Amino acid sequence: QVQLMESGGGSVQAGGSLRLSCTASGDPYSIYCMGWFRQAPGKEREGVASILTAGGSTYYADSVKGRFTISQDKAKNTLYLAMNSLKPDDTALYYCAAKRNSAKCFALRESDFGSWGQGTQVTVSS
Repeated sequence: QVQLMESGGGSVQAGGSLRLSCTASGDPYSIYCMGWFRQAPGKEREGVASILTAGGSTYYADSVKGRFTISQDKAKNTLYLAMNSLKPDDTALYYCAAKRNSAKCFALRESDFGSWGQGTQVTVSS
């Protein structure tokens, strides 16, 4: 069983930056892939970025490529999402998620991820 806890959300103006954190507990060594998802009001949840925990390879959705960076600190069992050049369209509830195998990690399909955090709100004002 893996538990995930996000933190670091907040309100910023367009062009600003935030860094989200997600700490894993329970059985973090069973995690092979972690991802960040977001859900804006009235929209479906979408995948933002993912990382293979063993080798550190990453994937980004086109909408955040070049602005967001996913990273991990394995010693702290913590996943990060550094978000720069934020836009109002980035406003959403951000979730971290984990899966126990590496297959299709970069497909960022919601149904593939078995563990989820409670979400942290990011609000970007123009």
